Amino acid sequence: MAYEVKLVKLINGDMVLAKWDEEKKQLKDPAMLQMVPTQTGVQMMLLPFGYPFDSELTGEIDAKHILYEYKNVPEELKTKYLEASSNLTLSTPSDLKDLSNLAGPGGKITDLSGFLKK
Repeated sequence: MAYEVKLVKLINGDMVLAKWDEEKKQLKDPAMLQMVPTQTGVQMMLLPFGYPFDSELTGEIDAKHILYEYKNVPEELKTKYLEASSNLTLSTPSDLKDLSNLAGPGGKITDLSGFLKK
């Protein structure tokens, strides 16, 4: 079953990224989004909603606890959430930009016959 990933603010002030279950009107496998100040600005950190007692993204939150739904969720944030919730590494189109150099300079296959023993 495919879920839409939503970014919401709960009535307690927490920002949560989770899969939306339209049938049950629930957020599934919620992750808290926390801002961590750094010397150059802020970093975003995804934590299981039950952290520090839960180390996995599990659980549900009813829609009645949602105060605000963000209309735009950055794709990079969605990708990081899906990687954390599925234990898979997802590739993005930008990951494929350097594949042109795999065949050698100018896309030509390098002749390695001189290195082979006869």
